[in-house]
Amino acid sequence: MNKLKQSLLVMFALVGMNVAGVVHAQSSSSASAASVTADHPHVRTPEEIQKWQEKVKERMAKRLADLHDKLKITANQESAWKTFMQAMLPASVAEPMPAKDIDKMTTPERMAASLEKMKRHEAMMQSRLDAVKAFYGTLTQDQQKIFDEAHAHAQKEMQERMAKQMDK
Repeated sequence: MNKLKQSLLVMFALVGMNVAGVVHAQSSSSASAASVTADHPHVRTPEEIQKWQEKVKERMAKRLADLHDKLKITANQESAWKTFMQAMLPASVAEPMPAKDIDKMTTPERMAASLEKMKRHEAMMQSRLDAVKAFYGTLTQDQQKIFDEAHAHAQKEMQERMAKQMDK
């Protein structure tokens, strides 16, 4: 019975948050462009997106160069490495929908837009997974171990960065 009460409590809390979000969205739908940015501090300007994309590309290029050196890629593996590297480079981020347009959407429209974004992200992740599998198959057991350690370390760093951003 305790689990049922906990589940119901969580469900009501989520419903409450969704209702609060809908009320907020409806109350700010007539906001000016200046207040839209204030109401949506998570929305980035095109300049901020461009700057962020450059940082990601620089960080990724450095990581890939370091990984190439650690793996000691042989001449026979070089073409597989280049294919892998191209697949792993960050794709340009689609321009986000302006907050003022999001505020004009109905809840089902916002959810559908979010789902479409998730589908695009899933397709990108599938493409990267396919590239990792193909490249991983060309590595020796020692190289696979190094690759696994490097990926686990990078994933941990990313999770820590995301946690810091959530704390802001």
